[in-house]
Amino acid sequence: MMKRFSPVLLSGIDEVARYIITLTEKHSTFAFYGPMGAGKTTLISELVHQITGSEIKVTSPTFAIVNVYEGNRTIYHFDCYRLEKPEEALQAGLEEMMYDGSLCFIEWPEKIESLLPENIVLIRISETSNPNERTVEINTPDYD
Repeated sequence: MMKRFSPVLLSGIDEVARYIITLTEKHSTFAFYGPMGAGKTTLISELVHQITGSEIKVTSPTFAIVNVYEGNRTIYHFDCYRLEKPEEALQAGLEEMMYDGSLCFIEWPEKIESLLPENIVLIRISETSNPNERTVEINTPDYD
């Protein structure tokens, strides 16, 4: 199933986050696709704030590969941009984290597609002609 939000102001990404949170009842792994600067970290930050109920500082874990946020559920935020091969994600513990029931938000999932589970939610963020707007497409597995 596909849900599309367009146009979305980056400053008003909270509606998209609320929709994604409804999907966390059935899904735990979310892959965020989009070019550099599209708003992947901005959306994940809003998700973390809404899920934890706090204004915790959310940054892209480009160098650390994973950031962990604690709330009602543990949230793992992966950034695979710097990975050279999928094995590096395995060494960072990604596979265990994807299957332990915690929420996993993965930026640059195309770097590790061979490791991604079948029941993953795909989120594509694309830029529009307005630099403050985006289109967000959310695809859930067909069996939903």
